[in-house]
Amino acid sequence: MVRRPSRRSRFEAFIRFLLLAAAVVSIVTTLAIIFSLLRETISFFGDVPIGDFLFGTKWTPLLGGDQQSFGVIPLVWGTLYLTGIGLLVAVPVGLLCALYLSEFAPRRVRKTIKPILEILAGVPTIVFGYFALTFFTPDVLRDVLGIDVNQFNALSAGIILGVLVIPTIASVAEDALSAVPQSLREGAAGLGANRVQVAVRVVFPAALSGVVAALVLGASRAIGETVIILIAGGQRANLGINPTESFQSMAAFIAATARGDIPTGSLKYETIFVVGMTLFVFTLILNIVSIRLVRKYRQVYE
Repeated sequence: MVRRPSRRSRFEAFIRFLLLAAAVVSIVTTLAIIFSLLRETISFFGDVPIGDFLFGTKWTPLLGGDQQSFGVIPLVWGTLYLTGIGLLVAVPVGLLCALYLSEFAPRRVRKTIKPILEILAGVPTIVFGYFALTFFTPDVLRDVLGIDVNQFNALSAGIILGVLVIPTIASVAEDALSAVPQSLREGAAGLGANRVQVAVRVVFPAALSGVVAALVLGASRAIGETVIILIAGGQRANLGINPTESFQSMAAFIAATARGDIPTGSLKYETIFVVGMTLFVFTLILNIVSIRLVRKYRQVYE
């Protein structure tokens, strides 16, 4: 006697098919992105030596003649520099917010503040960009702090970039801290530790893998940010360290160049894809390092 599949088993099979289809779509999409980047990148390196691209210190691909140069180091430095300024703001503030919400805030306060942080993470980045350009630079940096900055500068863009990343770090880190078993807190308190000692010396180390994941996620978010840098940071590939000057990141260059009038298939057009491939490899390496760190510091609780 052949048993017919029940309605429940058919439904479960349908759900498994949907999950498999979603996984296949994500893989195919990733492979298609890599293929499109690789195709134009290979064409680009057919005209430009790879050594000039990787080690050159002058980035002027949109100029002509002898002024045209394809050294990507200024873009990479601008990306790292702006991300560093943002993380100097986001990491301490985000981790302190996470510790407060997880260990010290009353339940009513936690239920109020965390949704506000998550809503802040959903604010369009163009709002942050124009906030940095029209308010933070002229009113805060110049008038209040008395810093002589250009209208487009790395300091304003980096600080607001950090504000953008704070909700991501705070939310993910707070989830990791809250997942630490209550028995660890009770044991430390029973040994005479106060709440600060429990939070810093017991809970935080126990949640280190999740905290590292939060930091890497925030760094990836900052590295890939486009609109804030495009609006407030300027469009100058800069190798300096003066935060009052304008800087350009890889993502901002892609956005600025893609909206211009550039012939498809030209060398200038191919720079969009080769910079995109560089950014892709950059974030891939960062994610691989983060996975190794998370596995190294992961703790499993029964």
